[in-house]
Amino acid sequence: MKGRTTVRSPESVHDRRRLRQWLAGEALADGVSRRDMFRLLAAAGLAGAVPVSLGAPAAAATGIRGAADAPGIVKPLPDAWFTVRGTNAETRFASLAGTGYHTPNDRFFVRNHTATPVLAADDWSLTVWGDGLAHGRPVEFTLDDLKRLPSVTRSAFVECAGNGRSLFATQQGRSASGTAWTLGAIGAARWRGVRLADVLRRAGLGHRAVDVMPRGLDADYVTADGIDLGRVRRPLPLSKALDDVLLAYEMNGEPLPHDHGHPVRVLVPSWIGIASIKWVGDIQVSARPLYSPWNTDFYRLFGDSHPAEGGAPLTRQTLKSAWELDRDAGLRAGTVHHLTGRSWSGTGGVVRVEVSTDGGGTWRTAGLHDAPRRHGWVRWSTRWRPPAPGPYTLLARATDSTGRTQPDTTVHNTQGYLFDAVVRHPVRAL
Repeated sequence: MKGRTTVRSPESVHDRRRLRQWLAGEALADGVSRRDMFRLLAAAGLAGAVPVSLGAPAAAATGIRGAADAPGIVKPLPDAWFTVRGTNAETRFASLAGTGYHTPNDRFFVRNHTATPVLAADDWSLTVWGDGLAHGRPVEFTLDDLKRLPSVTRSAFVECAGNGRSLFATQQGRSASGTAWTLGAIGAARWRGVRLADVLRRAGLGHRAVDVMPRGLDADYVTADGIDLGRVRRPLPLSKALDDVLLAYEMNGEPLPHDHGHPVRVLVPSWIGIASIKWVGDIQVSARPLYSPWNTDFYRLFGDSHPAEGGAPLTRQTLKSAWELDRDAGLRAGTVHHLTGRSWSGTGGVVRVEVSTDGGGTWRTAGLHDAPRRHGWVRWSTRWRPPAPGPYTLLARATDSTGRTQPDTTVHNTQGYLFDAVVRHPVRAL
């Protein structure tokens, strides 16, 4: 079986360089004091300690209308579709069976650092600013301004970097900090919007620009120990910003719902979800490297199998498979069942899915119902007749177009990111 292959991409090289440049005083850290930054860097492992965890905020936003069973989330969260995890809502994978390729908006997972802001589209505007603009003056765009630019429609998944985090403990015996996602912190949608490249050029992109940093309009994020990190923001190298990034204002043919970034969000296909900033309000274009806690201190790999200062900041997502079936589901023995699932990868389209119904003793190829697609997933199915009552373990492993196959185990990291091992899915034959 093929395991994880480590290849240092230009994206990873870029982000590692940014941390060195900030430490050397060559990068900007807007909104975070140097005293607080040194506290964070020490906590993040630069002094050999475990990093600060991005858990629940110390103080929730006020004046936010939310669902009764998940403070800060606006849309209904029926138990049949969601598992509420603090300020977040995880999609139950079984609820996706039969829903089609794109995740319905009302079943799309929610990842909030604080709470969903309820913003009016008519009052919203986007400010593009910074010394990376040729003229140096801020430029403002309304939603109507964006809609007058050429539109682009793209299918892509958005997935939290911690999707599968709980499996480090339940499957590999080592816990990790953060929201205990199973596999439902992902959704795929058809997004419509405008290319970020077109907006930057319309704003007067200068030849000295190197970094672009979108920032959300949700409330400031305050860590458990009282450090105010400001609004969620994460730099992108200019090369990525000019490539395939969208400013999306529609989701599956409808205006973005409040919980998913209304009225406009960033979409960075195949990258970890934190890069796709929701409720974007301004974009800094800089002629100097930019720093954010969300691409250096957080969303990096720490632990005894990683460098003491942490691994390179995370960019692309990894490879996963999930059954559209509840864990411990009861299936009638002696009856043929049509089982379904989905597999996806951040590095290439999924070209093969193998399944096992006997805990890995034997494997067979599942039928794929979608062509391999960059930035997307494939649906698959298999038929199985449990021979007798009792417990069984279902497995699914995917291979993508780069040749990567899901490994048996994943190297541990303290914050539980990028779990990509084959998942053991228990069921019972009745």
